[in-house]
Amino acid sequence: MNLLFRMLRVLLTGIFRSKVGFLDESVVFFRVLPNDLDFNLHMNNGRYLTIMDLGRFDLMQRSGLAGIAIKNRWMPVVASQVINYRRSLAPFQRYSLHSRILGWDERFVYFLQQFRSKDGRLAASALVRAGILVKGRSLTMKEIIEIVGYKGPRPVLASEVTAWRETEEWLRSDAET
Repeated sequence: MNLLFRMLRVLLTGIFRSKVGFLDESVVFFRVLPNDLDFNLHMNNGRYLTIMDLGRFDLMQRSGLAGIAIKNRWMPVVASQVINYRRSLAPFQRYSLHSRILGWDERFVYFLQQFRSKDGRLAASALVRAGILVKGRSLTMKEIIEIVGYKGPRPVLASEVTAWRETEEWLRSDAET
């Protein structure tokens, strides 16, 4: 139930917050609640992934992508993600989630999402590879960019992101050889 309330809050506050550009950063603020905790009394590692969905939703909503996705019946899906935990988030601690698009390839868009404590210290950092499905097929990024109407330059993916992408492609193949 807690996540439903957080989703509604992100949705409602996103309506009144300033718009962001396609490649701009979205920042949303949360607090670690008791049902976010694991047995070590810090935010559960799985909860980070769930909260990241809310950050991507805020970015999509405030950049106008959510409206396009609804109109075109797009279904955004996460293909893979990797996260690095640096510092724990304690009970009732305030934190921010920073989300932005790093770039894209032919099939996927790549997000950087970072959790920061109130004092700005990095708590966790994640790379997310996502795509769009419509009527059971994956859209190409060329199709998506055309529909969205983005006219700016295509960001160059950092070599670390392309190395991760190659690892993910290898994992998608029959890695038993």
